[in-house]
Amino acid sequence: MINFSTKPYLIRAIYDWCSDSALTPYLAVKVDEQTQVPNGYVKDGEIVINLSMDAVRNLQIGNEEITCGGRFGGVTHGLVVPITAVRGIFAKETGQGLMFQGNDSIPTLSMDSGTAASPDKSDPPGKPRLRIVK
Repeated sequence: MINFSTKPYLIRAIYDWCSDSALTPYLAVKVDEQTQVPNGYVKDGEIVINLSMDAVRNLQIGNEEITCGGRFGGVTHGLVVPITAVRGIFAKETGQGLMFQGNDSIPTLSMDSGTAASPDKSDPPGKPRLRIVK
């Protein structure tokens, strides 16, 4: 069984959608010790980064981290954002995009050759049931 996080794929999809729609992709990031961003622009432990083609250079959205060069206050900085630090990606103009729950709740895709999970048999049939998935 191989577990791949779906998070970097979803980030790339929203980035591409923003670019194709002539919208400005913004990345919301929770800053931690692995995140390399200019500390002067961090507010309440978070930073929002403009990822448009006009704002950053050499953008790489990998499976483990996002890297690029960007200018803050006229000074060029190298940015490194671990995928686990990404809180969301959205279009500046519309606010549409994806927001992720905390670091530990990264959605994963399980590549298992086994059978699909069977439904819980303790519930009576015909009764709908909703639950919070984290």
